[in-house]
Amino acid sequence: MTAQPSDTSGGPSGAEPPSRGRPPGGGRGGGGPDGPGGEGAGGRPRPPWWRSRAVLVSGAVVVAAALAVYFFRQSGGTGEVFLQSASADGRDPFTKSTARGYGSEASAAPAPPQGTGGGVKTVPGSKPGLYGGTRNYASCDVERQIGFLNQDKARARAFEGASGIPQGTLAGFLRGLTPVALRADTRVTNHGYRDGSPTSFQSVLQAGTAVLVDERGVPRVRCACGNPLKAPVAVKGTLKAKGDSWPSYRPSELVAVDSADSDLASLVLYDTENRQWFERPSGSNGDEDQPVTPPKDGVTPGPTTSGSAGPSKSATSSPSSAPASSPPPAVSSSAYGAPAVRPN
Repeated sequence: MTAQPSDTSGGPSGAEPPSRGRPPGGGRGGGGPDGPGGEGAGGRPRPPWWRSRAVLVSGAVVVAAALAVYFFRQSGGTGEVFLQSASADGRDPFTKSTARGYGSEASAAPAPPQGTGGGVKTVPGSKPGLYGGTRNYASCDVERQIGFLNQDKARARAFEGASGIPQGTLAGFLRGLTPVALRADTRVTNHGYRDGSPTSFQSVLQAGTAVLVDERGVPRVRCACGNPLKAPVAVKGTLKAKGDSWPSYRPSELVAVDSADSDLASLVLYDTENRQWFERPSGSNGDEDQPVTPPKDGVTPGPTTSGSAGPSKSATSSPSSAPASSPPPAVSSSAYGAPAVRPN
Protein backbone atom coordinates (compact mmCIF):
# COMPACT_ATOMS: atom_id res chain seq x y z
CA MET A 1 0.00 0.00 0.00
CA THR A 2 1.01 3.38 -0.53
CA ALA A 3 1.79 5.74 3.44
CA GLN A 4 3.21 9.87 4.10
CA PRO A 5 6.28 14.39 4.34
CA SER A 6 15.91 15.74 2.81
CA ASP A 7 18.97 16.19 4.35
CA THR A 8 22.20 17.15 2.73
CA SER A 9 25.59 16.60 4.20
CA GLY A 10 29.08 17.53 3.26
CA GLY A 11 32.53 16.85 4.58
CA PRO A 12 33.74 17.98 7.99
CA SER A 13 33.71 21.72 8.50
CA GLY A 14 37.02 23.38 7.75
CA ALA A 15 38.58 20.21 6.22
CA GLU A 16 40.66 20.72 3.07
CA PRO A 17 40.90 18.41 0.06
CA PRO A 18 43.70 15.83 0.11
CA SER A 19 47.00 17.10 -1.25
CA ARG A 20 47.84 15.95 -4.75
CA GLY A 21 51.26 14.58 -5.45
CA ARG A 22 51.79 13.43 -1.86
CA PRO A 23 55.48 12.79 -1.23
CA PRO A 24 56.62 9.30 -0.34
CA GLY A 25 56.36 8.57 3.35
CA GLY A 26 53.63 11.18 3.90
CA GLY A 27 50.56 9.46 5.26
CA ARG A 28 48.06 9.33 8.07
CA GLY A 29 50.63 8.20 10.64
CA GLY A 30 53.82 9.60 9.10
CA GLY A 31 55.75 12.71 9.98
CA GLY A 32 55.36 14.37 6.60
CA PRO A 33 53.13 17.34 5.75
CA ASP A 34 49.97 15.27 6.10
CA GLY A 35 50.88 13.62 9.39
CA PRO A 36 49.62 14.67 12.81
CA GLY A 37 50.52 18.25 13.56
CA GLY A 38 51.90 18.71 10.04
CA GLU A 39 51.20 21.55 7.63
CA GLY A 40 48.86 21.65 4.70
CA ALA A 41 48.92 23.88 1.65
CA GLY A 42 50.20 27.40 2.30
CA GLY A 43 51.93 26.37 5.50
CA ARG A 44 48.71 26.28 7.52
CA PRO A 45 48.54 23.57 10.19
CA ARG A 46 46.36 20.58 9.31
CA PRO A 47 44.22 19.07 12.11
CA PRO A 48 45.07 15.49 13.13
CA TRP A 49 43.26 12.80 11.16
CA TRP A 50 41.46 11.52 14.25
CA ARG A 51 39.94 14.96 14.88
CA SER A 52 38.43 15.07 11.39
CA ARG A 53 37.05 11.58 11.88
CA ALA A 54 35.49 12.65 15.16
CA VAL A 55 33.74 15.47 13.35
CA LEU A 56 32.39 13.00 10.80
CA VAL A 57 31.12 10.67 13.53
CA SER A 58 29.47 13.56 15.38
CA GLY A 59 27.79 14.69 12.17
CA ALA A 60 26.50 11.19 11.53
CA VAL A 61 25.04 11.02 15.03
CA VAL A 62 23.25 14.34 14.51
CA VAL A 63 21.83 13.19 11.15
CA ALA A 64 20.71 9.88 12.65
CA ALA A 65 18.96 11.66 15.49
CA ALA A 66 17.20 13.99 13.07
CA LEU A 67 16.06 11.06 10.95
CA ALA A 68 14.77 9.25 14.03
CA VAL A 69 12.66 12.26 14.97
CA TYR A 70 11.42 12.58 11.37
CA PHE A 71 10.34 8.96 11.07
CA PHE A 72 8.83 9.03 14.56
CA ARG A 73 6.60 11.91 13.42
CA GLN A 74 5.70 10.15 10.19
CA SER A 75 4.85 6.86 11.90
CA GLY A 76 2.33 8.40 14.25
CA GLY A 77 4.55 7.44 17.17
CA THR A 78 2.61 9.66 19.56
CA GLY A 79 -0.36 7.31 19.30
CA GLU A 80 -2.71 10.17 18.42
CA VAL A 81 -5.28 9.89 15.63
CA PHE A 82 -7.36 12.95 14.80
CA LEU A 83 -11.03 12.52 13.99
CA GLN A 84 -12.36 14.88 11.32
CA SER A 85 -16.08 15.16 10.67
CA ALA A 86 -17.26 15.65 7.10
CA SER A 87 -17.90 19.39 7.34
CA ALA A 88 -15.06 20.46 9.66
CA ASP A 89 -12.27 22.67 8.33
CA GLY A 90 -9.82 20.25 9.83
CA ARG A 91 -6.38 20.63 11.31
CA ASP A 92 -3.93 23.05 9.64
CA PRO A 93 -5.96 23.49 6.42
CA PHE A 94 -4.02 24.07 3.22
CA THR A 95 -6.83 26.07 1.63
CA LYS A 96 -10.40 27.18 2.09
CA SER A 97 -13.01 24.52 1.47
CA THR A 98 -13.66 23.43 -2.10
CA ALA A 99 -16.28 20.84 -1.08
CA ARG A 100 -19.60 21.33 -2.84
CA GLY A 101 -22.03 20.21 -0.15
CA TYR A 102 -21.95 17.05 1.88
CA GLY A 103 -25.49 16.78 3.27
CA SER A 104 -26.89 13.80 1.39
CA GLU A 105 -23.74 11.75 1.78
CA ALA A 106 -22.99 12.66 5.39
CA SER A 107 -26.58 12.03 6.46
CA ALA A 108 -26.22 8.37 5.57
CA ALA A 109 -24.90 5.91 8.13
CA PRO A 110 -21.46 4.51 7.26
CA ALA A 111 -21.50 1.44 5.04
CA PRO A 112 -18.26 -0.34 5.95
CA PRO A 113 -17.32 -2.84 3.22
CA GLN A 114 -15.90 -6.29 3.78
CA GLY A 115 -12.11 -6.22 3.89
CA THR A 116 -9.03 -7.97 5.19
CA GLY A 117 -7.43 -7.57 8.61
CA GLY A 118 -8.79 -7.13 12.11
CA GLY A 119 -9.96 -3.79 13.42
CA VAL A 120 -9.40 -1.47 10.48
CA LYS A 121 -10.39 -3.25 7.26
CA THR A 122 -8.19 -2.92 4.17
CA VAL A 123 -10.30 -2.46 1.03
CA PRO A 124 -9.08 -2.04 -2.58
CA GLY A 125 -9.84 1.29 -4.22
CA SER A 126 -11.57 -0.56 -7.06
CA LYS A 127 -14.35 -1.86 -4.79
CA PRO A 128 -17.76 -0.87 -6.27
CA GLY A 129 -19.67 1.33 -3.85
CA LEU A 130 -16.65 2.04 -1.67
CA TYR A 131 -17.30 5.67 -2.63
CA GLY A 132 -20.51 7.56 -3.18
CA GLY A 133 -21.69 10.75 -4.74
CA THR A 134 -24.48 12.32 -6.74
CA ARG A 135 -24.81 11.51 -10.41
CA ASN A 136 -23.72 14.39 -12.69
CA TYR A 137 -22.51 16.39 -9.70
CA ALA A 138 -18.93 16.77 -8.44
CA SER A 139 -18.40 16.81 -4.68
CA CYS A 140 -15.26 18.97 -5.08
CA ASP A 141 -14.43 22.05 -7.15
CA VAL A 142 -11.03 21.13 -8.59
CA GLU A 143 -10.46 24.40 -10.46
CA ARG A 144 -11.12 26.38 -7.29
CA GLN A 145 -8.63 24.16 -5.46
CA ILE A 146 -6.00 24.91 -8.09
CA GLY A 147 -6.74 28.64 -7.84
CA PHE A 148 -6.37 28.69 -4.05
CA LEU A 149 -3.00 26.95 -4.18
CA ASN A 150 -1.62 29.05 -7.03
CA GLN A 151 -2.23 32.22 -5.01
CA ASP A 152 0.72 31.24 -2.80
CA LYS A 153 3.71 29.63 -4.55
CA ALA A 154 5.27 28.45 -1.28
CA ARG A 155 2.01 26.78 -0.31
CA ALA A 156 1.75 25.18 -3.75
CA ARG A 157 5.28 23.77 -3.44
CA ALA A 158 4.47 22.43 0.02
CA PHE A 159 1.34 20.77 -1.38
CA GLU A 160 3.36 19.13 -4.16
CA GLY A 161 5.94 17.91 -1.66
CA ALA A 162 3.35 16.46 0.70
CA SER A 163 1.56 14.82 -2.23
CA GLY A 164 4.79 13.29 -3.53
CA ILE A 165 4.50 14.83 -7.00
CA PRO A 166 7.13 16.80 -8.99
CA GLN A 167 7.15 20.57 -8.70
CA GLY A 168 5.16 22.34 -11.37
CA THR A 169 2.69 19.46 -11.84
CA LEU A 170 0.05 20.58 -9.33
CA ALA A 171 -2.69 21.55 -11.81
CA GLY A 172 -2.32 18.41 -13.92
CA PHE A 173 -2.25 16.22 -10.82
CA LEU A 174 -5.46 17.68 -9.41
CA ARG A 175 -7.29 17.58 -12.73
CA GLY A 176 -6.45 13.89 -13.00
CA LEU A 177 -8.24 13.08 -9.71
CA THR A 178 -11.88 12.08 -9.34
CA PRO A 179 -14.30 13.78 -6.90
CA VAL A 180 -16.22 11.34 -4.71
CA ALA A 181 -17.52 11.02 -1.14
CA LEU A 182 -16.39 8.47 1.43
CA ARG A 183 -18.99 5.88 2.39
CA ALA A 184 -17.13 4.58 5.44
CA ASP A 185 -15.08 6.20 8.21
CA THR A 186 -11.60 6.03 6.69
CA ARG A 187 -8.07 6.01 8.12
CA VAL A 188 -5.51 8.16 6.25
CA THR A 189 -2.28 10.06 6.69
CA ASN A 190 -3.30 13.71 6.58
CA HIS A 191 -1.05 16.65 5.70
CA GLY A 192 -1.71 20.18 6.91
CA TYR A 193 0.06 23.50 6.38
CA ARG A 194 1.40 25.52 9.32
CA ASP A 195 4.05 28.24 9.61
CA GLY A 196 5.04 27.86 5.97
CA SER A 197 5.66 24.10 6.12
CA PRO A 198 3.60 20.94 5.65
CA THR A 199 2.62 18.89 8.69
CA SER A 200 1.76 15.20 8.90
CA PHE A 201 -0.65 13.39 11.21
CA GLN A 202 -2.79 10.28 11.33
CA SER A 203 -6.49 10.88 10.86
CA VAL A 204 -9.95 9.31 10.56
CA LEU A 205 -12.27 10.96 8.02
CA GLN A 206 -16.01 10.64 8.53
CA ALA A 207 -18.19 8.86 6.00
CA GLY A 208 -19.62 11.53 3.72
CA THR A 209 -16.36 13.47 3.49
CA ALA A 210 -15.71 14.87 0.02
CA VAL A 211 -12.35 13.70 -1.34
CA LEU A 212 -10.42 13.45 -4.58
CA VAL A 213 -9.13 9.96 -5.44
CA ASP A 214 -6.40 8.95 -7.86
CA GLU A 215 -6.36 6.49 -10.75
CA ARG A 216 -5.90 3.58 -8.30
CA GLY A 217 -8.88 4.62 -6.19
CA VAL A 218 -6.86 6.01 -3.25
CA PRO A 219 -7.92 9.25 -1.49
CA ARG A 220 -5.40 12.03 -2.24
CA VAL A 221 -7.08 15.31 -1.18
CA ARG A 222 -9.66 16.22 1.47
CA CYS A 223 -11.77 18.91 -0.18
CA ALA A 224 -13.02 20.68 2.96
CA CYS A 225 -9.49 21.84 3.76
CA GLY A 226 -7.39 21.11 0.66
CA ASN A 227 -5.09 18.80 2.63
CA PRO A 228 -3.09 16.15 0.74
CA LEU A 229 -3.81 12.58 1.82
CA LYS A 230 -1.79 9.39 1.72
CA ALA A 231 -2.22 5.84 2.98
CA PRO A 232 -2.31 5.49 6.78
CA VAL A 233 0.87 4.64 8.65
CA ALA A 234 0.93 1.51 10.76
CA VAL A 235 1.13 2.15 14.49
CA LYS A 236 1.13 -0.17 17.48
CA GLY A 237 -0.42 -0.02 20.89
CA THR A 238 -3.33 1.92 22.30
CA LEU A 239 -4.30 4.97 20.27
CA LYS A 240 -5.91 8.13 21.58
CA ALA A 241 -8.49 9.80 19.37
CA LYS A 242 -8.70 13.59 19.31
CA GLY A 243 -10.79 16.10 17.39
CA ASP A 244 -14.45 16.05 16.34
CA SER A 245 -16.40 12.85 16.87
CA TRP A 246 -19.81 11.92 15.43
CA PRO A 247 -22.67 9.71 16.67
CA SER A 248 -22.10 6.85 14.21
CA TYR A 249 -18.35 6.61 14.85
CA ARG A 250 -17.26 3.06 15.70
CA PRO A 251 -13.58 2.09 15.78
CA SER A 252 -14.44 -1.46 14.70
CA GLU A 253 -15.86 -0.23 11.38
CA LEU A 254 -12.96 1.85 10.08
CA VAL A 255 -11.46 1.13 6.65
CA ALA A 256 -8.13 1.83 4.98
CA VAL A 257 -8.05 2.05 1.19
CA ASP A 258 -5.42 0.06 -0.69
CA SER A 259 -4.35 0.80 -4.27
CA ALA A 260 -6.11 -1.11 -7.01
CA ASP A 261 -3.91 -3.54 -8.92
CA SER A 262 -4.01 -1.33 -12.02
CA ASP A 263 -5.26 2.06 -13.16
CA LEU A 264 -9.04 2.31 -13.13
CA ALA A 265 -10.91 3.50 -16.21
CA SER A 266 -13.84 4.42 -13.98
CA LEU A 267 -15.26 4.17 -10.46
CA VAL A 268 -18.61 2.58 -9.64
CA LEU A 269 -20.33 4.86 -7.11
CA TYR A 270 -23.52 4.66 -5.09
CA ASP A 271 -25.91 7.60 -4.73
CA THR A 272 -27.24 7.30 -1.16
CA GLU A 273 -29.88 9.99 -1.69
CA ASN A 274 -31.46 8.52 -4.83
CA ARG A 275 -30.32 4.94 -4.12
CA GLN A 276 -28.84 4.50 -7.56
CA TRP A 277 -25.61 3.02 -8.88
CA PHE A 278 -23.62 4.89 -11.51
CA GLU A 279 -20.21 4.88 -13.14
CA ARG A 280 -17.84 7.88 -13.16
CA PRO A 281 -14.82 7.88 -15.51
CA SER A 282 -11.55 8.51 -13.68
CA GLY A 283 -10.50 12.13 -13.84
CA SER A 284 -13.97 13.39 -14.76
CA ASN A 285 -16.14 15.82 -12.79
CA GLY A 286 -19.50 14.09 -13.09
CA ASP A 287 -20.48 15.30 -16.55
CA GLU A 288 -19.79 11.83 -18.00
CA ASP A 289 -21.62 9.77 -15.35
CA GLN A 290 -23.65 6.81 -16.58
CA PRO A 291 -26.12 4.59 -14.68
CA VAL A 292 -25.13 0.95 -14.17
CA THR A 293 -26.88 -2.13 -12.85
CA PRO A 294 -26.19 -2.91 -9.18
CA PRO A 295 -22.88 -4.82 -9.02
CA LYS A 296 -22.90 -8.23 -7.35
CA ASP A 297 -19.79 -7.42 -5.32
CA GLY A 298 -20.77 -3.84 -4.46
CA VAL A 299 -20.83 -2.41 -0.96
CA THR A 300 -24.30 -2.87 0.48
CA PRO A 301 -26.07 0.49 0.83
CA GLY A 302 -26.17 1.66 4.44
CA PRO A 303 -29.41 2.75 6.11
CA THR A 304 -30.22 6.45 6.10
CA THR A 305 -30.35 8.29 9.40
CA SER A 306 -32.13 11.42 10.49
CA GLY A 307 -30.30 14.60 11.31
CA SER A 308 -26.98 16.00 10.26
CA ALA A 309 -23.61 14.36 10.64
CA GLY A 310 -21.84 17.62 11.28
CA PRO A 311 -19.21 18.10 13.97
CA SER A 312 -20.06 17.28 17.54
CA LYS A 313 -18.21 17.81 20.78
CA SER A 314 -14.50 17.17 20.92
CA ALA A 315 -13.54 13.54 21.30
CA THR A 316 -11.16 14.46 24.07
CA SER A 317 -13.98 15.85 26.16
CA SER A 318 -16.77 13.49 25.08
CA PRO A 319 -15.71 9.90 25.71
CA SER A 320 -19.29 8.68 25.35
CA SER A 321 -19.76 9.86 21.73
CA ALA A 322 -20.09 6.25 20.56
CA PRO A 323 -23.39 4.51 21.40
CA ALA A 324 -23.34 2.92 24.84
CA SER A 325 -24.68 -0.33 23.39
CA SER A 326 -21.55 -0.78 21.31
CA PRO A 327 -18.48 0.28 23.34
CA PRO A 328 -15.27 0.55 21.30
CA PRO A 329 -12.33 -1.70 22.08
CA ALA A 330 -9.44 -0.06 23.92
CA VAL A 331 -6.75 -1.67 21.77
CA SER A 332 -6.93 -2.37 18.08
CA SER A 333 -5.81 -5.62 16.51
CA SER A 334 -5.15 -3.84 13.22
CA ALA A 335 -1.77 -2.55 12.10
CA TYR A 336 -3.39 0.78 11.36
CA GLY A 337 -5.08 1.01 14.73
CA ALA A 338 -8.70 1.64 15.61
CA PRO A 339 -8.68 4.57 18.04
CA ALA A 340 -11.22 4.49 20.82
CA VAL A 341 -12.71 7.78 21.90
CA ARG A 342 -11.40 8.40 25.37
CA PRO A 343 -10.69 11.38 27.63
CA ASN A 344 -7.17 12.71 28.20
